[in-house]
Amino acid sequence: MNPTTTALLLALNLTFYQRFGPAFAKTRLRIQPGVRRALDAWVPPAGRWLDLGCGSGALGVEWAKSGRQGLYLGIDSSEALLAEARRETLGIAPPGLELRYQAGDLAGEWAPDGLFDGVLCFAALHHLPGEELRARVARQVRALLPAGGLFIHSNWQFQHSPKLMARVQPWETVGLTDAEVQPGDTLLDWRYALPGQPEQTGLRYVHRFTPAELAHLAALTGFEVVETYDSDGHGGRLGHYEVWRAA
Repeated sequence: MNPTTTALLLALNLTFYQRFGPAFAKTRLRIQPGVRRALDAWVPPAGRWLDLGCGSGALGVEWAKSGRQGLYLGIDSSEALLAEARRETLGIAPPGLELRYQAGDLAGEWAPDGLFDGVLCFAALHHLPGEELRARVARQVRALLPAGGLFIHSNWQFQHSPKLMARVQPWETVGLTDAEVQPGDTLLDWRYALPGQPEQTGLRYVHRFTPAELAHLAALTGFEVVETYDSDGHGGRLGHYEVWRAA
């Protein structure tokens, strides 16, 4: 992907989450069923875990309520969402759990020091434009894990929702053409209105992964795929989850 196009798409999403962060947080008050399944099946009661694109703190709240021990570190590029996450989780960590948040842009500088038992990335990897950037981020994740460490992530499968498909916008809306983006790249709008106020519309870039594409990315960046499943939304197919193990 052309670097200029990559920069435009990254800026588009950054602007969206900075502008609509508090409103968006109100739509993400609980963890998704697929996230809960991943926690129950793959995340032990103690360890060091990193959550990329942690958002407004719903997973941090669940982490504390579950009584897990060790470290939960959430990273997000939106200061508005991080502020919400800190408010939601203030003072709720049980003894033995360090619950922290820090700003970090997955497309730039974000990698913390030390190794982690696992890395989570729910509904964030699909916001990274271009195969090269996604591979770079996956390699950074691999560098934070020992052999056997887990990378658990989910990505939108919005094509299963007529409501979401109705929000697909032409690339010309942001000054691009189909030829300048890659297969699966999609521009979606998001609408929000406060009582008594006109509706506001934001735009987001999302990449729709295929299973073959994810399998290639895993093999390219030092992982083996150990589980995949679909969950969330009407029909249980709006989120595609994968569990990767560091080879």
